[in-house]
Amino acid sequence: MSARVIKIESASDQAEQIRNAAAALRDGAVVVFPTETVYGVAISAAYVGGVERLRSVKGRPEEQPFTVHIGRRKDWQQFVPAPTGMAQRFVKKGWPGPLTLVFPVSDPRAAAVHTSLSKSAADSIYSKGSVGIRYPDHPVAEALLAAAEVPVIASSANIAGQPAPTDSDSLGEEMTARVDIILNGGATRYQKGSTIVALDGEGYRILRTGVWDERIIRKLATLNILFVCTGNTCRSPMAEGLAKLMIAERLGCGADDLAARGIIIRSAGTSGYGRGGAAPEAVELLAQRGFDLSDHVPRPVTLELIHTSDYIYTMSRQHAEAVRSMAPAESSKIARLLPDEDIADPLGGTLHDYEVAAAKIEQALRQRIQEVPL
Repeated sequence: MSARVIKIESASDQAEQIRNAAAALRDGAVVVFPTETVYGVAISAAYVGGVERLRSVKGRPEEQPFTVHIGRRKDWQQFVPAPTGMAQRFVKKGWPGPLTLVFPVSDPRAAAVHTSLSKSAADSIYSKGSVGIRYPDHPVAEALLAAAEVPVIASSANIAGQPAPTDSDSLGEEMTARVDIILNGGATRYQKGSTIVALDGEGYRILRTGVWDERIIRKLATLNILFVCTGNTCRSPMAEGLAKLMIAERLGCGADDLAARGIIIRSAGTSGYGRGGAAPEAVELLAQRGFDLSDHVPRPVTLELIHTSDYIYTMSRQHAEAVRSMAPAESSKIARLLPDEDIADPLGGTLHDYEVAAAKIEQALRQRIQEVPL
């Protein structure tokens, strides 16, 4: 018996049909759906016998696990009980997108989703101490997976050993005969599989290069924090140095080791940036705390710095507005270091003025560091 084919012209216009397909998926149907890479074939992992049926559809051996597919970023936390900072970076920056992440999970029973899975589903999802998760960047896939409201496992919609289909016409008669519903969303965007990255402690390995190459994956793995003031001679360099000290202490490493761990912390100025290095008072205060600012070279805020930064913290509202005016599309990553207060410029003041500024920066950093995925 051939599958029911539903042609999807627009995810918003045909939301009801997608919700119906999600309900069928929840009730045990095998559903083929489009993603930005290749077409996938999915079943509910909560449905009794679902894993076995998907294996039969795919012709996949028992030892090969299936990948969890989600339609909302937050849902990954149901499967990964203790994510590392590196894992959180990939999730924040790479999803939704053509990226499959394999997370280490030493004890699947600690995962919130575990109680809803049959033993065969748990064994299939959590294989060799890990779980693979994908969050496709496609409106139909997102709508279907979010509406299903059950853990969904999926694979490329091809019989094992055959090419993965990039449109519904290339599914083949054998696959079409084995599934219940096909959501036809036309040709996929990339016509290529997702990149698969395995996360291992604080590091990662590329298991398969797909749409995204090693250069893009390296950018996703790196955490970039930028501090901004006016001249980049006192407030923002102090914030840079203090942040390095605090983060290094939290990670149990030296400040010089942060770059090797994929954490880049920089500072810059919006205008009138000095040329003689950091202010002597800033150098003195940071030296007292164990950080050397004597080699600091002031630099201007540039578009490249803005675009490559994940978090941008400014010393004042005026600095935030200046950075936003340069790159309006990046507004979501820009915030005052102290949310409700500007940190006054101590330049030209006494050492006490610098101490007040440094104390406020330290106070703000204690909160801000909790926000970033270390």
